[in-house]
Amino acid sequence: MERIGKYEVRRKLGEGATSTVYLGFDPFAQREVAIKRLHPEMLRVTDHTTLYHHMLLNEASLAGKLQHPHIVQIHDAVIDERDAYVVMEYVPGGTLDAFTSPDTLLPFERLIEIIFKCTRALDYAHLQGVTHRDIKPANILLTAPDGQDIKISDFGAAIFTASETTQLSGLGSPAYMSPEQVREQPLDHRTDIYSLGVVMYQLLTGRLPFEGSSKATLMYKIAHETPPPPSSIRPEIPPELDAIVCKAMRCNISGRYAAWREFSHDLAEVYRNRRTVADSTEPPDSEKFERLRAFRFFREFSDIEIWEIVRFAEWRLIPPGTVVMKEGEPGNYFCFVVQGELRIAKKSHLLNVLSAGDCFGEMALFSPGRGARTASVETTTETRILTIRAPALLRASSLCQMHFYKGFLEVLASRLSLANSRIASI
Repeated sequence: MERIGKYEVRRKLGEGATSTVYLGFDPFAQREVAIKRLHPEMLRVTDHTTLYHHMLLNEASLAGKLQHPHIVQIHDAVIDERDAYVVMEYVPGGTLDAFTSPDTLLPFERLIEIIFKCTRALDYAHLQGVTHRDIKPANILLTAPDGQDIKISDFGAAIFTASETTQLSGLGSPAYMSPEQVREQPLDHRTDIYSLGVVMYQLLTGRLPFEGSSKATLMYKIAHETPPPPSSIRPEIPPELDAIVCKAMRCNISGRYAAWREFSHDLAEVYRNRRTVADSTEPPDSEKFERLRAFRFFREFSDIEIWEIVRFAEWRLIPPGTVVMKEGEPGNYFCFVVQGELRIAKKSHLLNVLSAGDCFGEMALFSPGRGARTASVETTTETRILTIRAPALLRASSLCQMHFYKGFLEVLASRLSLANSRIASI
């Protein structure tokens, strides 16, 4: 069996001008991996191979640095005069390249979800001091061909510190470059914002915003021209998506989104506006993320921890008059009100009314076994709740658990203070 280092080679996944990517197997970790290996001729020292080594070292340096659910994890690397390869997480669903032609375009809702997750991942990278600098459909991987979960890959062209902002010639893909990349000016996260705008434009229309008969012509257009809005190519594109793409792709950097969170927020708003009729279906991940991020309880949770909760929590839409928890019954889960209103009663006496952002049922976590409920909870309106079961919370990261328990202590302190105020007023 062919091996690369300690890794078994299963098959070739793809090949480019400088490297080949293989599907491999790590017998120690017992997992499939992707191995990107430089071609043997790239190991000979020239100006170009120095650049390729630099890019591979860039990727290798990310091992353990970017831990995010929507960024490909780097596991291992070997770079010397005899061999050069990087071992990374294997993502089996293909790339967004598959959806960039007019006959393979994605539904708007799925596209918005994908781009939203890209914005959150790239915001995380930016907060870690990393600017990708080569965002394009081929570097955005799908975890499943028909899904909307993504992983951003190929940080070989990345810049890593606030001081390292100048351009290196030869890095980046011309069609997706920002005007400041084309001009070889200092770069920051807004170059990635522009490039993701180009990706969004292509996914919406099936064509690139700028095309040229030569690289020089293409770069001139990027640096000096404004592309036609996506809806001029595909009239059914909603004006809100037109506006987002145009703002992300502003040639003048001061007119572009200043921060990733602004980009994310506008995408989430478009999705919410498109869902004009409430239904019992589970909300999309982008809406879940935005809802949780807006609640006071989750203010100290990192984006990574919010994504954890999005994955293990259960979301339900419940009609009015439904008893969600019953006094005296056992339970090993707690809930948050996402929208709507509920009443808490003990022996038919009203104790409290809950609304969006409030939690209930958390005391069961502090009881041995499946602690009995001390009060009943009933919906008074159509209500969406988020349910988290104790086993799921125990599988969460230690930081995520710590933030939950800290939040519960704050809730308990607030309730005791309110109870004392009520007693004092009697």
